[in-house]
Amino acid sequence: MLEKLEERKEQLERNLQEFIKKRDELNQESKKYAERRNELNARVRELLSKVKELKVHRDEFNQKAREVRAKRKELYTKIDNLYKELDKLRKNIDRGGRPLGEIEKEIRRLEFRQQTAVLTIEKERALIERIARLRRELEERKAQLEKHEEFRRLISEIKKLKEDVRKLTEEMKKYQEEADKYHNEIVSILSQVDEIKREADEMHQKFLETRKMADKYHAEIIRTRKDIRDLDKVITALRAKLSKSKEQREREELIKKAKEIYEMFMKGEKLETEDILLLQRAGLI
Repeated sequence: MLEKLEERKEQLERNLQEFIKKRDELNQESKKYAERRNELNARVRELLSKVKELKVHRDEFNQKAREVRAKRKELYTKIDNLYKELDKLRKNIDRGGRPLGEIEKEIRRLEFRQQTAVLTIEKERALIERIARLRRELEERKAQLEKHEEFRRLISEIKKLKEDVRKLTEEMKKYQEEADKYHNEIVSILSQVDEIKREADEMHQKFLETRKMADKYHAEIIRTRKDIRDLDKVITALRAKLSKSKEQREREELIKKAKEIYEMFMKGEKLETEDILLLQRAGLI
């Protein structure tokens, strides 16, 4: 019985060392996952801070583009008003014919459609030809009317305003391109952020899983240590009991032998020194 209990205790102690080893390995592994997760989260914060800065610059250029667009709109309004004046003058000079302002507006509308719409080759060719005809008509009509001094003044002012519009368009385009550069960089960084976040979430999940396994082994360690302590108490008590039984048997044998020697002594037989010492140990003399 004692031998089996001691074997059981040895097995538990071996199990305990194995549990401790596995727990410590898992804790170390979870620590690495946590460190990697924290590194990735720090990188995400760094990139988001960069995005915040880029958004400030992008918004600044977008605001400048809006301001220039508003100025250009004002110029277009002035140009349209001048065309109205031009049309009034034309009606007095040029009896009949389509107003020049309408031709100009149609040219702008068709040019916008050419730049933005998805057209077949045939439709685009037809559109280009239509714009060219309208331009020729516009120039021919202007050539006839430019002989009039007031008409020339209005045309000159319209040309100047159109040149200002062209400059504003170039300026607005520059601001939009700068805003687009910042926006594209923002989109690229946010894509990186998504990838890093996914990896950080994976690291966190692995951290939780390894910590959960480590906690299980830690619980096994606590339980096994308790089992070892309880078993050790049983073994100690059993050893004490076995030791007491052995003493008792030895004492009984001593007394039995002492009684035999004592009977020999009472019969007058000579005792050896060892016999006398045995009788003393047994408490018979």
